[in-house]
This record gives sequence, structure tokens and C-alpha cells, in this order.
Amino acid sequence: MFDAIQRLTTSLKEAPVVWKGDYPYFIHPLTDGVPRLEADVFQAVVDLVFDSVDWSKIDLLLGIEAMGLPLTSSLSLRTGLPQVVARKRSYGLDGEIVIDQNTGYSKGSMYLNDIKPGESIAIVDDVLSTGGTLDAVIKGVQRAGASVTTIVAVVEKGPGLEMLKKKYPTIDISSIVRLTMNGAEIVLLDEVV
Repeated sequence: MFDAIQRLTTSLKEAPVVWKGDYPYFIHPLTDGVPRLEADVFQAVVDLVFDSVDWSKIDLLLGIEAMGLPLTSSLSLRTGLPQVVARKRSYGLDGEIVIDQNTGYSKGSMYLNDIKPGESIAIVDDVLSTGGTLDAVIKGVQRAGASVTTIVAVVEKGPGLEMLKKKYPTIDISSIVRLTMNGAEIVLLDEVV
């Protein structure tokens, strides 16, 4: 486990940082799809997420387009659980749930399909910042008659995780690593040494 977290934190420390106006963004293959994602880092992340969830209590995995999908696909293969995707495009299928998301970074609609009433859902996502997207997805799952019981974000950046924990105290919400930006420097919080 220590080796896995070390691989992840090392890759985060080496991530390039770009400026968008006055705001620094770290660019990592797990959160942005660039630069290339090394297999050992990806395996480490899948192992860390897998070990953090009680899969016997989960019926369905939910990934959020786009960067949550590699994570949920790998975990679906490993656990044998089916997965669904919170998509940015409507297909108009029966029972489609429209989610209005508004985050600090974007605004728009997302769509959920094929969630059955009573299902227990685990959401695995790449990064949790403001919590706006996850808040909207949780509400969409509830409208479908199911419940989110577990959320794991690989990277926690910002106040979103704590906000969601207060708003949804019955959901097990966690992250693998926490970080903040100090100018162009990525600062890992709670770093394992």
C-alpha cells in the first residue's frame, strides 16, 4: 500500500502546472488525460481505490465523464460490478435523468441512464474540488430512487469533500490524496513519507 501511494504522490509532484488567468492548474493524466498515464501509476490508483471500499455493499459503479471512466471501468472488471456513466450528452432513453450541474469551473447538463430503484451506488471520480458536480449527481441518483453509499475521489483539492460530508452525512466520502496549490507549486497534504 505504501508503494502504491508513493507512486501516486510522486506522479502528482511531477505534474506540470499551467496558468489560466490568475489560477494555477496542475495537469495530471488521471485528471486531464495528459501527459501519458504510466501503467504502474494507474495500477497503484486502482489498487488504492479498490482497497478503500467495502464492495459487498455496492450494486453499481458510477463514473463521471470523462476521467472517472477509466477508473470505474477497471474497478468494474476487478469487482464484477456493472457500471453506468454520468454523461454530457443526452440519448433520450426511457428513464433518463437530467442533472443540472454548476461548479466553479463549468455549467451545463449531465445525464444518467439505467439506474434502478433501491440500488446502492459507489461513485469513483478523478478529482473533487468544489463538489458541485458530485452534489448534482447525488441528487440525480436519488431522483432515480437509488442511493449513493460511497464516493471515492482520487485527488481532493478544495472544500468540496467537507461540504459534501456535511450535506450527506450517511454517504462514505473519501479521497486518496489531498493537495493544494501554492502558486505554481503542488503541495500534498497529509503526505506519507
